[in-house]
Amino acid sequence: MTGSTDGTYAASLARFEALVASTPGVERKGATMPYTSLHGHMFSFLTKEGTLALRLPAGTREAFLTKYKTRLCEQHGHVMVEYVVVPSAILARPAALRPYFEASVAYVRSLPPKATTRPAKKTAAKKTAAKKTAAKKTAAKKTAAKKTTAKKR
Repeated sequence: MTGSTDGTYAASLARFEALVASTPGVERKGATMPYTSLHGHMFSFLTKEGTLALRLPAGTREAFLTKYKTRLCEQHGHVMVEYVVVPSAILARPAALRPYFEASVAYVRSLPPKATTRPAKKTAAKKTAAKKTAAKKTAAKKTAAKKTTAKKR
């Protein structure tokens, strides 16, 4: 579907969203580039041209490439070795695509969860300790101010 029109992209997006919505435990993510992921592993996405890329395990991937005479997905000049380009004719046939989408979900579920790159949130104990320290500093300043005022008198 390379070089598709906005209407074709909209149709691909609608098919992708319907496929995702009909799969329990999977939700669509991404505002500008729709994709799916589980446990930190992306496993499908829709390109800006409206082409679906699907992450498949090795055996299933080779069978898919041979059966549908397609290729590995390439993004920004790099081949994404686990992702296949889903032909538009297959995307238009949910019954033909469903087993591969389910295989993709199962494959990603079998992978160990990725560690998050987000900084850890402060725990309640740390926040409380920080508040106590701030309160002690404020109290010490007040005491010092009182002593200074008393000496001046």
